[in-house]
Amino acid sequence: MKHEKPSDLKAATHLDVLIIGAGISGLGMAVHLKEKCPGRSFAILDQRSDIGGTWNLFQYPGIRSDSDMHTLGFEFEPWREQKAIADGPSILSYLRRIKDERGLADHIRLGHKVLSASWSSSEARWTIAAEVKGQGVCHLTANYLFMGTGYYDYDQGYDPAFEGRESFGGQIIHPQFWPKDFDYAGKRVVVIGSGATAVTIVPSMTDKAAHVTMLQRTPTWYWSRPAKDWLANSLRSIMPDEWAYRFIRFKNVRMQQISFKRARENPKKVGDYLLKRIRKIMGSKMNEPDFQPPYGPWEQRLCLVPDGDMFKAIRDGKADIVTGHIDRFTPTGIQLKSGRNLDADVIITATGLKLAMAGKVAFSVDGAPVDFTQRFYYKGCMFSDVPNMAIVFGYLNASWTLKVDIVADYVCRTLNHMQATGSHIAVPVLGSDGPVNEEEIFDFSSGYVQRALDILPKQGDRMPWRLNQDYLFDRKVLREEAVDDGVLAFRRADVTTSEPAAIAAE
Repeated sequence: MKHEKPSDLKAATHLDVLIIGAGISGLGMAVHLKEKCPGRSFAILDQRSDIGGTWNLFQYPGIRSDSDMHTLGFEFEPWREQKAIADGPSILSYLRRIKDERGLADHIRLGHKVLSASWSSSEARWTIAAEVKGQGVCHLTANYLFMGTGYYDYDQGYDPAFEGRESFGGQIIHPQFWPKDFDYAGKRVVVIGSGATAVTIVPSMTDKAAHVTMLQRTPTWYWSRPAKDWLANSLRSIMPDEWAYRFIRFKNVRMQQISFKRARENPKKVGDYLLKRIRKIMGSKMNEPDFQPPYGPWEQRLCLVPDGDMFKAIRDGKADIVTGHIDRFTPTGIQLKSGRNLDADVIITATGLKLAMAGKVAFSVDGAPVDFTQRFYYKGCMFSDVPNMAIVFGYLNASWTLKVDIVADYVCRTLNHMQATGSHIAVPVLGSDGPVNEEEIFDFSSGYVQRALDILPKQGDRMPWRLNQDYLFDRKVLREEAVDDGVLAFRRADVTTSEPAAIAAE
């Protein structure tokens, strides 16, 4: 293993570990790698001009976390702000502080869009082709590849082809591509959608807009809670930040697990509780049918409304909700199938995200293209018969970062085991533990999940061939169970290049 000086890091063309993505997943992996695999060379590639991933991409009004920062924050870096439900700029500042204080800047290469990743078993390495902004295509090699690309398609969101769209005389905006310094003062705004993005935008735009209408096809389940966590803030005043953070994180993880289980076991009782909280804020202004979804709580991700801000905006007459199906766009707004017309100067299509698998990178193993739809997940972070590669797909029912921490820890344990045994390759071998049956990958009805089923890997009917939605279970599997489990095969290779040979010699 070579120990590069900071000045060498930007020029290195071979790395022990190559991390794709400089958002939450990639930065988290880098910190774990520095702490648990010291001396390993690594680089972080990102196609954007700044770090942050999701929190750099989305710039719409009011952008904020849809889960608490004591679980969306990393286990190694306490969240110290007053608001537990944080805005986008605060989260981006948190990530930048980690980059600076943890010495990651010299490892990051921005403006690198990874196009392909090719594995060679004879050389025990990946070859990466990346398009560098303004410089053409460069090639890098790495012994291990970590995909921290998230699950959004950064190039396009989900935007249904509404009839008559071209006839609308105002402006149509998708939140993923929000115009910089867009002025909506005095304008009538219709926000199409009722998910986390719409629920954030609606109250945030009421400060300047003449009126904001949220147009939903079907209602969504909402959970209203304070943006500030009084217990967390109180504990930080009497004990070190790290202790308070650890306690609140422990509490919130378990409360989330209990809430999810109760919602699945007794959806009516939980639904009644959620509606009661909304009624308390809105009073007589609450139109009950607009808040009663045709599905149970947590059959889709529960939508967070901090401080009940959207409900207050509706109560105060600054916004409203309309439930109905769109017939067409018109020159002056939207016509519903019911015959009702909604006048608008601005239409915001908060219609959802489009998922992408592994950053849309073209993968191949020994010259054969990798079709992820034909691969099984292995422990929710690797794929059957794909060597030396891990990925993060966070939880649909909890904070993304919970998965990042335990996957990164698992990758570090795997790398250290490879080093200790002189192995070059770690590959989950399908069939090594008997036949595996396929079953449905997600028990969620969310539109963005259902639309992506044809691009996702397979789900096995038993471990380790599964992607779970249970953090506490995954934590035990990834942190406590043996890395060498009889399924993850560790192999030596006929290495002919110097860098991998150096790894084998350690």
